[in-house]
Amino acid sequence: MRLKNILIVVKDIQESRKYYHDLFGLDLVLDNEGNMILTEGLVLQDEKIWKGFLGKNIIPESNSCELYFEERDMESFVQKLEKLYPETKYVNRLMTHSWGQKVIRFYDLDGNLIEVGTPMGMGS
Repeated sequence: MRLKNILIVVKDIQESRKYYHDLFGLDLVLDNEGNMILTEGLVLQDEKIWKGFLGKNIIPESNSCELYFEERDMESFVQKLEKLYPETKYVNRLMTHSWGQKVIRFYDLDGNLIEVGTPMGMGS
């Protein structure tokens, strides 16, 4: 068995597709009426469909999980984020941990938590 996908719930699937393409370079693999599979295995699902399956409310900014991306050029990424999505809500702006890793944490358009950090370990 292997983990195949990570699914996040979004209000506007087209806007979220653009967001994840603009910021992280993820491309569309499959568009299946309210489900979009992107490269790297990220799946966007329309909130209405998800609510229908679960019968429960969606809790934005639940802070119980995050999507983690690695980026070598953090300064360029931060500039792109601030330029394209100036309304971004941050958990922490660009900072450097005691072990030398630079990280930034923020919410996507739907309150899903994202962390972007410089690569750790060998070759970083």
